[in-house]
Amino acid sequence: MAHRVNGSDEVGQSPGSGRLAGAGPARRPVPSGVAMALSTSPEPGAALLQPIELRGMTLRNRIVMSAMTRCRTPGGIPNELNALYYRQRASAGIIFAESTAVSPHGIGIINSPGIFTDEQVEGWRRVTDGVHAEGGRIFLQLWHCGQISHPSMLPAGGRPVGPSAIALNGTVRTDFGRVPIGVPHALELDEIPGIIDEYRQAAVRAMRAGFDGVEVHAGNGYLVDQFLRDSTNRRTDRYGGPPQNRMRLLLEITAAVCEIWGADRVGVRLSPTNPSVFGITDSDPEALFVPVVDALDRLRIAFLDVVEGATGNATDQCPFDFGRLRARFGGVYIANNRYTPASGNAAVREGRADMIAFGRPFIANPDLVERCARGLALSAVNWETVYGSGERGYTDYPTSGGSSAARLGS
Repeated sequence: MAHRVNGSDEVGQSPGSGRLAGAGPARRPVPSGVAMALSTSPEPGAALLQPIELRGMTLRNRIVMSAMTRCRTPGGIPNELNALYYRQRASAGIIFAESTAVSPHGIGIINSPGIFTDEQVEGWRRVTDGVHAEGGRIFLQLWHCGQISHPSMLPAGGRPVGPSAIALNGTVRTDFGRVPIGVPHALELDEIPGIIDEYRQAAVRAMRAGFDGVEVHAGNGYLVDQFLRDSTNRRTDRYGGPPQNRMRLLLEITAAVCEIWGADRVGVRLSPTNPSVFGITDSDPEALFVPVVDALDRLRIAFLDVVEGATGNATDQCPFDFGRLRARFGGVYIANNRYTPASGNAAVREGRADMIAFGRPFIANPDLVERCARGLALSAVNWETVYGSGERGYTDYPTSGGSSAARLGS
């Protein structure tokens, strides 16, 4: 998933607009709890509500809906309930659709969607048509779980893969309960081109499905992040060792996706200091992610979606100058993690981000943009219904007017 819902909320910057005046070093927002989640929105006409240009695409505001796994896609094929959920939230400047497996070998969470069959393309077409009918924009997050998986979720005989044969702490949820993560198959050099091609073909299908662009998920401990970080990447070939080698898979995947979409419609999700729920870390994240961002900037991708710090209840791994990443990237910088409407508005106004991505607030507030515009308090998330099946806790959250969001756009 882009990140699990117990992960982060996000922010961003727009490529075509240039940096905002007064840009300064990014500051980590104060970790938020329920009280902050219920804090009031910024004043009407605030910076978050202003339009922004994303390489020729006009976005009506600077509020991003973060990609969030919700486990409501049985069989991996998006359905009418998914289409309603996204249509309800189409007032966001951009929606990042939930993390979507690029191949049957990339699945790691049950009841999460894919983009590797014609049926999945048609399912996603219902989603994108609904969002576009409301005047919204939606990008697909391309995802491979790598070693965070289990053979029961993969094609017969399939094994989770990773950069190195190193076991992780933790478990994954399967159809027969939670099971420990095993030792992955370390990808051979001649297998890596096939992984890159899976992303390329997923990008083609995302275009057929009607998305406005794509985001390569390179954070939160999944396959690309496993290659980036030295706790999971112990390779001695050209994909391991110094940062310039460990970032190679990310750059090759991003370049392949740009071949399909053009760089103006491609972005990357990074989480430099998020240890993930599986403990995947790097010994020197600043030495890794500064050159990563420099290399992505040379590819001229449209945006970075940066998870600033640790997500959920985790403690920040180490100090990190996120302002340094923003200053080195020429496209739109989307800041992510624990932002409230008020703190997000301040970050955009002060030039620390171009857009702000929200995760949790969009779960319980399908009309988040309207609440920001009117300065209304936000509804709280019912955590018992975050993951699972059915409309409860998914499409039945009320709007600020008290009506059921399930009827929005009907």
